[in-house]
Amino acid sequence: MSQRQNGNQEGPRADNDDDIEQLLEGGVTLYETQRKDTTAAFLAAEDDEEAEEVLPDTDVQGALALYAEAAQDMATASLELSLGRHFACVDYCNQVAEKAAQAVSLLRYGRRSRYDHDLRALGALVGAPEDIQAEMERLTPFHPEAFYAETPPEEADEVISAEEASHYVQCTRMILRWARNIVLSA
Repeated sequence: MSQRQNGNQEGPRADNDDDIEQLLEGGVTLYETQRKDTTAAFLAAEDDEEAEEVLPDTDVQGALALYAEAAQDMATASLELSLGRHFACVDYCNQVAEKAAQAVSLLRYGRRSRYDHDLRALGALVGAPEDIQAEMERLTPFHPEAFYAETPPEEADEVISAEEASHYVQCTRMILRWARNIVLSA
């Protein structure tokens, strides 16, 4: 008695000529039987892939590393403030804002965002809220190229008071906290 006759639905055994003969008489080849099984498995795998959520490209490690640099620069900005080097302090604040925003960009888009030293525009590109964009705008003038175009380097520290530099440090901390909540929760 063949396997099909006793209710067993397994494929034909190689040593059972009745099963092979039955398949051949019905016009079904072993190749077709295998192909159907393979096709069914492939379609099931495709359905599983379609069910998975497609995530945008992200660079979590890059985002964490760049955020760490921003945090380190924040510490340096505070040190520069305590040493009375006010321009160096706000220059670091500018760099912190850029690195924090670029860390968010790496996390969200898998790459750094292109911009032209306008920190508010960078904030908008990475989806920063309006209040963070406003804080970033306050730091834009302190990119060295822009700042030194108007102010000789030897006068830089006298142009910015300790009180102003302290205010910029507070603005920068707010930006860094915003980025921290995004980057460290990834």
